[in-house]
Amino acid sequence: MICMILAAGYATRLYPLTENFPKPLLKVGDKTILDWLLDDIDTSGDISEYVVISNHKFAHHFEEWAKTKTYKITVVDDGTESNETRLGAVKDVQFAIDRLGIKDDILLIAGDNVLDFSLCKFITYAKEKNTSAVMRYFEPEEKKLKKCGVLTLEGDVVTKMAEKPENPETNWCCPPFYFYKAEDLKINEALEEGCGFDAPGSYVSWLCTKTIVNAFVMPGRRYDIGNLESYEQVKRDYKGIIK
Repeated sequence: MICMILAAGYATRLYPLTENFPKPLLKVGDKTILDWLLDDIDTSGDISEYVVISNHKFAHHFEEWAKTKTYKITVVDDGTESNETRLGAVKDVQFAIDRLGIKDDILLIAGDNVLDFSLCKFITYAKEKNTSAVMRYFEPEEKKLKKCGVLTLEGDVVTKMAEKPENPETNWCCPPFYFYKAEDLKINEALEEGCGFDAPGSYVSWLCTKTIVNAFVMPGRRYDIGNLESYEQVKRDYKGIIK
């Protein structure tokens, strides 16, 4: 299994911190955001390689960071240099697949969130279901629902995924953590059929109409770092992974 990390954004809402430095390498406590995520995932023993998808502006930062880690990390530079020219998350995934010739199952994660539970639980869930899978959590506030991907479900199975819906059908939010079976990685086909490419959840919207996608209920909290205020809040509140 490959763990692919989406890290090609420009985090303009975190300027000046991220004007010349990538958000996933900001410190939360004594570790970077990426260290919190990957150090945990690596305890699963399921990951053969980590692939960090970066833009050209920040790739060298990730390459220097990768030298400090003991597990195999490949940094893929998507060639973009500004927020205006970014490829979008879905196209970035296909770019990395093509560049590296990936044919494995993929754990796809955003590189700018931290969790207080182990992602190993999600990996175990996906393996037991033997399907592609997403995570979900119950969000009571409609205002927040309108800013995220919202799932419609039959049991654990996703029947619909709506990105930033004006009228959310459910209270189930889908954070940017996904598991894709190798045979379900048909991104070029999805794009040809009009799949959105900026938000990573757009591919789930397409895939759930083609095959079974299960949804894992998060057993803890996700801390989203979207702007300077939320970053300061996370630095105050985050205590690491609760065993």
